[in-house]
Amino acid sequence: MLRWVVIFLLVAVVASVFGFFGVASAAVGIAKLIFFVALAGFVISLVLHLVSLRNH
Repeated sequence: MLRWVVIFLLVAVVASVFGFFGVASAAVGIAKLIFFVALAGFVISLVLHLVSLRNH
């Protein structure tokens, strides 16, 4: 999933260099969304792992 963040970030940078501001802002928005979803998934899996360690 983080690979998609990097891809959309690169698309945003390339689009901003060529002056496609609408494409750049859309790609940045998608990259931010995917990043925060991945971050939330990481935090949830970390908490679940720590809880399962305490139960053993």
